[in-house]
Amino acid sequence: MAFEDLREFIKALDKNCELKRIKTEVSCELEITEITDRISKIGGPALLFENVKGYKTPVLINALGSERRMLLALGVDSYDEVAARLTEILDFKSPQGLLEKVKMLPKLAELGNFFPKRVKTGPCQETVLFEGDFSLERLPVLKCWPEDGGKFITFPLVFTNNPVNGKRNVGMYRMQVYDAQTTGMHWQIHKHGAAHFRHHVKTGELMPVSVAIGGDPLLTFAAIFPLPDDLDEMMLAGFLRQKPVPMVKCITNDIEVPANAEIVLEGYVDPAEMRVEGPFGDHTGFYTEAKEFPVFHVTCVTHRRNPIYQTTIVGRPPMEDCWMGEAVGRIAMPVLKRQFPEIVDVHMPFEGVFHNLMIVSMKKAFPGHARKLMHSIWGTGQMMFTKCIVVVDEDVPVRDPQHVTWYVLNNIDPERDIQFTLGPIDELDHSSRMVAYGSKMGIDATRKWPSEGFNREWPKENRMSEEIMQLVDKKWKSMFGKG
Repeated sequence: MAFEDLREFIKALDKNCELKRIKTEVSCELEITEITDRISKIGGPALLFENVKGYKTPVLINALGSERRMLLALGVDSYDEVAARLTEILDFKSPQGLLEKVKMLPKLAELGNFFPKRVKTGPCQETVLFEGDFSLERLPVLKCWPEDGGKFITFPLVFTNNPVNGKRNVGMYRMQVYDAQTTGMHWQIHKHGAAHFRHHVKTGELMPVSVAIGGDPLLTFAAIFPLPDDLDEMMLAGFLRQKPVPMVKCITNDIEVPANAEIVLEGYVDPAEMRVEGPFGDHTGFYTEAKEFPVFHVTCVTHRRNPIYQTTIVGRPPMEDCWMGEAVGRIAMPVLKRQFPEIVDVHMPFEGVFHNLMIVSMKKAFPGHARKLMHSIWGTGQMMFTKCIVVVDEDVPVRDPQHVTWYVLNNIDPERDIQFTLGPIDELDHSSRMVAYGSKMGIDATRKWPSEGFNREWPKENRMSEEIMQLVDKKWKSMFGKG
């Protein structure tokens, strides 16, 4: 079941005992971060701070910070359900003959239902404030960590239009609040928003931008999904919701935003203006350095009556973003397997903060296949940022860190099986030799074949026989009192 807005999702969290309402007065400077960090580390609930010092607006945080809450947002019992729907769409073939075309009509109609729907108005415009009537400093924006350069909006849906073809892009880029009317816009060089910005730098024209805060949680999820250029994130959200996202045109620019959002910031970015943004305590668990980024000028603020400010914090895992990232990986698996059919499973441990470690199990078919797969992954979309790729055989459970560690360390000859290469690195990686450029490591931990230069016999694992295991299973409870 899709949620119409953030408020419906909050009700569902409440009903499922996944929300803690906090009435104690708290500060949005550091204090909410410390509370939320402690809750994240013990796998606690979503938090709704109803009494934020100096503000009337409540703060929702950690709303997607567990597998259960992610599944609740998706309206499923397992990520496999969404992945199966995605597989079904990917398996469409061009129909041959009239009968096949007729059979395909219902599916084509279903796909048409995913497109965003333009509406005349929406709750996000219940209150409209023009310049002189609003101040960003009235929002309970968090200062997350002690050495942050200021307060940051951390859960925004940033809407831009491709300046060449007009197609919509939605991304999530942090925004440092500078004053009542301006923020930073942290467009990293590899992001689609940054590509749109570079075009405006060439033309010198102001770049329209609108930012939505709070809404159906699947809108936020769609914004972080690694989609190809110009594939509309709001269509993906419609696919996940199984019904279209209602969109409304902004008042001071031509950008459309979700009609049911809590808060919308309308404005523009001047391509000739840059300003120092940061430092910021990032998802790596370290501060990213201060650096110049574009400036977002807010010309109009619209919001619902009594809006809710949704935010998140990032830092040393586990945090809310870890669970969102895991959901992305699980749901995107059919796409990955379609591109690389040799892949059995992929795991990116939380400790790898998305881009530092990928463990891949594969069906090896020819000599050097594991290395081919490594380079293919490095050449694909945002996976180009992966710092370390470990490839294991198809029977290795990649989500069992003890098994993987044991298997890899027993099966590699370091000089033979580890290789290094150079290429793009995540811009937030502080350890690379240059910003956004550095080295990567691949480890081929698959069983080596004679055709790969291994002429010894590969040993068998010392596993117990099925007969003995079943026999002990029957006696176990009588011996130890446990099943």
